[in-house]
Amino acid sequence: MIETQAAILHAPNEPLHLETIRVDDPEAHEVRIETTQVGLCHSDLHYMTGTVESDIPVVVGHEIAGVVEKVGSAVTSLRPGDRVTGALTPSCGRCVNCEAGWSTQCQRTEEVRRRPRPAFQLSDGRALSRLGDIGAFSRHTLMRENALVKLPDDVGSHVGCLLACCVVTGVGSVFRAAKVRPGSTVAVVGCGGVGSAIVQGARLAGASAIVAIDRDPKRLEAARGYGATHVVDASVSDVETEIRSMLGDGVDYAFEAVGAAATAATALAIVRPTGTACLVGIAPSGTELTLTPSEFFFSEKRLIGSYMGSGQAREDIRQLARLYQQGRLLLDEMVSRRIPFADINQGFEAMASGDVTRVVVDIQS
Repeated sequence: MIETQAAILHAPNEPLHLETIRVDDPEAHEVRIETTQVGLCHSDLHYMTGTVESDIPVVVGHEIAGVVEKVGSAVTSLRPGDRVTGALTPSCGRCVNCEAGWSTQCQRTEEVRRRPRPAFQLSDGRALSRLGDIGAFSRHTLMRENALVKLPDDVGSHVGCLLACCVVTGVGSVFRAAKVRPGSTVAVVGCGGVGSAIVQGARLAGASAIVAIDRDPKRLEAARGYGATHVVDASVSDVETEIRSMLGDGVDYAFEAVGAAATAATALAIVRPTGTACLVGIAPSGTELTLTPSEFFFSEKRLIGSYMGSGQAREDIRQLARLYQQGRLLLDEMVSRRIPFADINQGFEAMASGDVTRVVVDIQS
């Protein structure tokens, strides 16, 4: 066990507090990581504001990159000094979903995450929760070997951390979940970090038109740089009317990356008959959708969800790293700001304001 520093959430809507904690030694299949960079994600913000429930106190953060510091006795693929990023969804590899290629829907995730002792403890010995059993807002953490991916030497950790969540989630929803066809038309509702990755995924998939929809002109301008061919400012335009004036009867695919009932309804409304609306954003607990059945049996629309890219997260992360190396996936451009660990609360303030695509925290600074 070692002592380290972590940013702890003690109550919803309160600032994170930097405190000394204890991190356990790795179990047989675990790796202890010295965290170097973490991306700030809206999922973290949901837990911090209480719109999604979690145990308290808790260390949030999951979009992680770091260096292997110590490995468990059964670890074979990693060694101290390796630079890694990690998936939020450790998997067993043996359940029916894992064997079918859906590791993000592993049926034994809770069993895989179970360990005999708390991974994190407060300085007084009390157990400390970790978001997704990662708790990346800590200078050290523990993860399963099969949730980690080695980063190539030419993929910096400041962008490698984005592969762990927002990029694999966004691009994966295009290729794995919706299976966007070359030449088809796509709309993306919400152009923050995940939405920007969806825009890039649609470009990589060969979409003939990509419509970025947001209320922030800066995000819409950034979306053009990622591959959007059209933009709609939802603060001044009727989105459905604008889409139909651009593309006739709607788009083939619409992705919702906000996590709200209203934007989910927009995504379904703007797809053409036989089109697919894909919900990617995490909605607050208790959010409900009102659906009109005729849209499904007369217009044959499809409404699907996508979680963490809907596939094999580790293999997808490797492929995305190669696309970045080839210059086809833009990651440096998505990092709006890098901040030291002590400024993490200001980073979340900037993210909540909508002025940034992604804020990356340099945890060791």
